[in-house]
Amino acid sequence: MIQVAAFYHFAPVAEPQDCQKNLRDLCTELEIKGTILIAREGVNGTVAGSIEAMDTLLATLRSWSGFAGLEAKFSNATEMPFGKLKIKFKREIVTMGVENIDAANDQGAYVDPQDWDALIADPNVILIDTRNDYEVSVGTFPGAINPETETFREFPGWFKKQSETWKATGEQPRIAMFCTGGIRCEKATAFVKSQGFDDVLHLRGGILKYLETIPADRSSWEGDCFVFDDRVALGTGLTQGDQVRCEKCGRANSPGAACKDCIRPGRPKP
Repeated sequence: MIQVAAFYHFAPVAEPQDCQKNLRDLCTELEIKGTILIAREGVNGTVAGSIEAMDTLLATLRSWSGFAGLEAKFSNATEMPFGKLKIKFKREIVTMGVENIDAANDQGAYVDPQDWDALIADPNVILIDTRNDYEVSVGTFPGAINPETETFREFPGWFKKQSETWKATGEQPRIAMFCTGGIRCEKATAFVKSQGFDDVLHLRGGILKYLETIPADRSSWEGDCFVFDDRVALGTGLTQGDQVRCEKCGRANSPGAACKDCIRPGRPKP
């Protein structure tokens, strides 16, 4: 059995390029494939390999200073979902393009999957899907605002414009956000707080943890969750959906159907 581990953690990395080399050597030895991004702000990865290899990799990451609390979401695959190993040194582990955002210390409050549905059922909560438009089209939570972004870099500009309406009322709205594995919404909460909003929350572990934790008969999730590997999309229990990846644009599509994104001109590949 092949185990897929998705993880991220915001904590200072003093020597990210040294860590990059060490992780590449370790993952090569363990026959792990997938992608790990390393930056001074932390680590972000989705990789696959044997259960023993995942245990060794995660134990190594958690041994780093400040990384003891790193959490991972696990799912299984019948075949290796990644073609190769990529370990990259980046300016950000998730690219927002805004300076001085400290997601390690300034993030919003976590909401566990078991408490998420009660929160988003509150009509006074503003629910925002921080993922991109092509991901939202595969599935989302009911009532969530879709910013219709093509990349996460567009989120700050969208939020600044959108928040003018809320600021005009003179009241502080309660804002809840979510994304695939938690990394984008966690960084987004730090940004939103920097814009003067204090009551900001996000789904711990993202959609993947919610789908792993909440059974179908109690789930409010609608559709599947787009993932950036050969499985394309996952449903409740992290079971693989029936979507296929369009060979032209890379987005999820129904088998045998014309790709709805390819017929919309000017849409860049994710």
